Amino acid sequence: MLLLPFLALFSLPLAIAADDATHQKLVSLAAAGGGLIKLDAASFELLTSPNRDWSASIEFTALDNRRRCSPCREFNPSWNAVAKAWIKAPKEHRDNHFFATLDFDDGQMVFQQLGLASAPVVYVYPATEGPRATGRTDPSKYDFSHGFEPEPLAQHLSNHTPIPIPYTPPFDWARWTTFAAGFLSLALALRFVAPILQSRWTWGVISILTSLIMTSGFMFTRIRNSPFMGHDGSWVAGGYQNQYGQEVQVLTVVYGTLGFAFLMLIMVIPYQTSAQRQRFQIYLWSAVIMMVYSILIVLFKVKNRGYPFRLLL
Repeated sequence: MLLLPFLALFSLPLAIAADDATHQKLVSLAAAGGGLIKLDAASFELLTSPNRDWSASIEFTALDNRRRCSPCREFNPSWNAVAKAWIKAPKEHRDNHFFATLDFDDGQMVFQQLGLASAPVVYVYPATEGPRATGRTDPSKYDFSHGFEPEPLAQHLSNHTPIPIPYTPPFDWARWTTFAAGFLSLALALRFVAPILQSRWTWGVISILTSLIMTSGFMFTRIRNSPFMGHDGSWVAGGYQNQYGQEVQVLTVVYGTLGFAFLMLIMVIPYQTSAQRQRFQIYLWSAVIMMVYSILIVLFKVKNRGYPFRLLL
């Protein structure tokens, strides 16, 4: 009976020495892999030893082209970036958490033991002994609903590491190059467009078009969310409180044509040097006004049923 306590006291230093040797081996493997341990079945058993005072984040993947795992190849650069960032952590913290990758072709038995039928998968194994022990031994799984980007991955894994992972997103050259190119293009465009924007005719045309669209009922239909046309295919809504989207377009053309005809009579025809040309244009634009105004009255009769008057049509 006295032999059992004696054997227990004798085996305790041996167990501690074995754990220290395992930990030092893992530290060496991480250093050799640039902060990332490439696992096989044997090293996986070492890393996930039941008696461990370290934690570990493990990527289960299938990177061989024969496996045709596109998500694996898409996620792997993000995983490597976060693992490399952990190298920046101080040694006393860095050696208490390990990053590792187990490829399917290097540990098929491990995949079968864990019941993994797809990849990639990330498990975080907590420490089971020491001050960082959580009281649980089962690993937690990373939720890929956050995407494959490295930043949310680093934020999640920082909840399981001794200190937050010092991950810094790389400088986005593509984004800033696109921004700079867009800014230069805009500056060059403004150089050529500036004379047009400074012209009073440009703003006059914009003002006239805006007035035509608004007076034709554009805001009325937008506020009421009116349909483009009626269910029966009609595009003129009866009554003063109803209007279709297509009706706005037709009225804009009618009002615009009438306004343009009056402008021709007022601003262009008086400056014609030929009396014959001046007379012809007076007849032409007067006829346009009469005809288009007749169309406007027809539209008004359709909208206000029972209107008794007409002009030409």
